[in-house]
Amino acid sequence: MNDAYEPAELEAARKLFLGPVDFTAGAASTEHLPPPVLPEVAFAGRSNVGKSSLINALTGRKALARTSSTPGRTQQINFFDLGGVLGLVDLPGYGYARVSKSKVLAWTETATLYLKGRVGLKRVFVLIDCRRGIGDSDIEIMTELDKAAVSYQVVLTKCDKISATKQTALIAQTALNLARHPAAHPDILTSSADKGAGIAELRAVIAALAALKQLG
Repeated sequence: MNDAYEPAELEAARKLFLGPVDFTAGAASTEHLPPPVLPEVAFAGRSNVGKSSLINALTGRKALARTSSTPGRTQQINFFDLGGVLGLVDLPGYGYARVSKSKVLAWTETATLYLKGRVGLKRVFVLIDCRRGIGDSDIEIMTELDKAAVSYQVVLTKCDKISATKQTALIAQTALNLARHPAAHPDILTSSADKGAGIAELRAVIAALAALKQLG
């Protein structure tokens, strides 16, 4: 909720995300990963969970990150420079994708190696579709992040698609699940890229991670 943040913090985060942002690199394999120049936050989630839509909503752009109704269209790790102070990283969706199994395995290996060894990676935001909840593939990536001691935080997406009662129950169930994962942040975020719900809070969380709360 926005009342967890001071108005100045929310405004500073808004200015940061609505300022300059540029696509800087795409890496389909580890040898193409750009050097870690900026602190980074990464977005992970099942194919079609709404990662690209959420990144576009955060930055106030319509097409910064490529969106598609076809799962598996993000076929590389995409890097964005947010005002020269923070890197946003869009990871390939895991789970269902209309590509060969070998290609999916290659993406998975590249993303896993990135997550385990990236200097300056502040946090991974694991996106979960509100209508589905945590699935087996989500547990797999969270377990890998636990093993690598990489901090991650769950963001429930498409929350406008379910009722407030169902959302409350889902948050409670998700919290019970996360309690078993040592690297998981206990605070669960909710969002709707379509309606804008939760976007200001997520911006503030990310800005705080990069010690950017005083910008603006």
